[in-house]
Amino acid sequence: MRNVLIVLSGPSGVGKGTIAKELVKRNKDISLSISCTTRQPRNGEINGREYFFVSKEEFNNRINQNDFLEYSQHFENFYGTPKSFVLDKLKDNNVLLEIDVNGGLNVKKNFKDAVLIMLEPPTINDIVLRLKARNTESDEEISKRMERINYELSMRDKYDYVVVNDQLNVAISQIEEIIKKEKPS
Repeated sequence: MRNVLIVLSGPSGVGKGTIAKELVKRNKDISLSISCTTRQPRNGEINGREYFFVSKEEFNNRINQNDFLEYSQHFENFYGTPKSFVLDKLKDNNVLLEIDVNGGLNVKKNFKDAVLIMLEPPTINDIVLRLKARNTESDEEISKRMERINYELSMRDKYDYVVVNDQLNVAISQIEEIIKKEKPS
């Protein structure tokens, strides 16, 4: 049985991280890919769990070694999906990537069978409330993230599926059904 590479994208604050963690918790056949980033860890984040936190120099070395499925600069920091990590995980499980829309589209170029899922908010105002409730970004950072929302949502037609995160458990169930549908028996 072939495993599925699933890409979950959407605007900051839409609930990608929460949904990804729940999918992994509820489904033993799903592994969460861990990306590399040059940003500083947020409170409670642990290197190797949420991200591999690396210096810009190390990130550039990995780019030169062709060690990313995709990478991008986002809000003054770099993010990338380590190729070897994903390929190793795909041997035993479905792999879920939680990445931005550009990264998702780049993964699709490299893995034509990757399943792209766009996670959308019920309304734009919901995003503002969620970002403020996280209490991890300044007002200026929230403004920058808000400027990017329209661009990200404009990419929805390039994704295989769109799921609205209005009710958490409903969104999770919809994604689980998509994975079952896409996984060959």
